[in-house]
Amino acid sequence: MKEKKSGLFRLILRLLQGVLIGVGAVLPGISGGVLCVVFGIYKPVMELLGAPLRKFKTHVPMLLPVIIGGAVGFLGVAKILAFFLEKYPDPSVCLFIGLITGMLPSLFREAGEKGRPKGSWAAMVIAFAVIIGLLVSLNMFSVTISPNFGWYIFCGFCLALSVIAPGMSFSTLLMPLGLYTPFVDGLGSLSAGILAPAAIGAVVTVICLAKAVDALFDHFYPYAFHAIIGIVIAATIMIIPVKSFTVSATAAVVNVICLAVGIVAALALDKFNSSINSSEAAQ
Repeated sequence: MKEKKSGLFRLILRLLQGVLIGVGAVLPGISGGVLCVVFGIYKPVMELLGAPLRKFKTHVPMLLPVIIGGAVGFLGVAKILAFFLEKYPDPSVCLFIGLITGMLPSLFREAGEKGRPKGSWAAMVIAFAVIIGLLVSLNMFSVTISPNFGWYIFCGFCLALSVIAPGMSFSTLLMPLGLYTPFVDGLGSLSAGILAPAAIGAVVTVICLAKAVDALFDHFYPYAFHAIIGIVIAATIMIIPVKSFTVSATAAVVNVICLAVGIVAALALDKFNSSINSSEAAQ
């Protein structure tokens, strides 16, 4: 009886984790790959993506609830997200920033699992500087692009990369280019004109990069992971709605509350996930 309850609980947990990963894949500044790492399923996901035929029997049964939950979270939240980003952009972004900030302790913990050589800190600083420079340049030149089939393929590439490379949120690249809102709105509307090219870009990216990124983390884990943290921090800094804090005292208070809620929610999620992993390890 206890085993049945434990199995059901694990199934529900995996579904919930999948929903959160799907939601995280859409939310600005958050990466589905980061949540895979936080939930301890990044390695099996990469093994399945890198060798789907060879790993199908062993990995799909374990990851199927996560995949189903991910699809539900990804498609279900897109339309809602587009609404809140349009109606309440600054509080929404502040909530996302709080979630990212609250996940940083778990990211640093994961990054140090195989040690912290001096070069890992250098990798983090270099990645931070490169992304800051890139995003500042894009903002300075006000680069905007008219969405079309080719650019939606690029959106699919960025989306797949956000799962393959933890910390690489696809919104980081799409927001400065003016592609994020139409892409998310199209996902929420299940528009074939957006879903089809995005799927092409995502599948090609997985086929071409999954094994390479998996090998990178296998051989250079601390350097790669600390570089990802540098990217996360840089991307988060760049989406802070600084001007909204000076509009009025009420706006500033609302933003601070949203930041705090995001941080607390992320820390609570990390604590819950740690307790689950500990109980599973004990069994």
